[in-house]
Amino acid sequence: MQAEMPDDQALMLAYASGQVAAFEQLYQRHSQRMWRYFFRNTGNAALADDLAQETWFAVVDGAARYQPQAQFTTWAFTLAHHKLVDHWRRHKAHRSLDEEDSEGMRLAETLFANSGFDPERLQGRKDLARALLDALAQLPPEQRETFLLQAEADMSLAEIAAATQVTQETAKSRLRYARAKLRQAIEVTA
Repeated sequence: MQAEMPDDQALMLAYASGQVAAFEQLYQRHSQRMWRYFFRNTGNAALADDLAQETWFAVVDGAARYQPQAQFTTWAFTLAHHKLVDHWRRHKAHRSLDEEDSEGMRLAETLFANSGFDPERLQGRKDLARALLDALAQLPPEQRETFLLQAEADMSLAEIAAATQVTQETAKSRLRYARAKLRQAIEVTA
């Protein structure tokens, strides 16, 4: 019989009491999702690295004050939301999804690995990814972030509302509008 894994809240409390291995488990569980959240919001891998690192530093700094009143992910992605908002305030301009990152990769090319599809089908998937990312970039920042908090962070509407400090109805509306716009963009491409 496999031992039960501790939940995130228990791990965070263990880390706050000095158990470094607990933080390592939290980081392993959530670091990729957090990085993707930043990457999909900014389109820049280096910036996603920086913002994710800043957020994890904030998790470390906040460990002593952490109270498990909500899911750990709600708390951590609330910190991530604040880091992203701070970044947007400092840098008004957003990177175009057509710009290349430091490795010369375009964002759409990072969505699909080479899966053995024939070149025509692979190109079709890349075109669909491009359309989705272009549509994502065109969303108002609040709708894009709400969509990504659900898609990347797997957060519920209540958790999204808490993280972004809006009502649950506002979060629901933002998500509904984002999905409709993304669906429309994909239907036009398909």
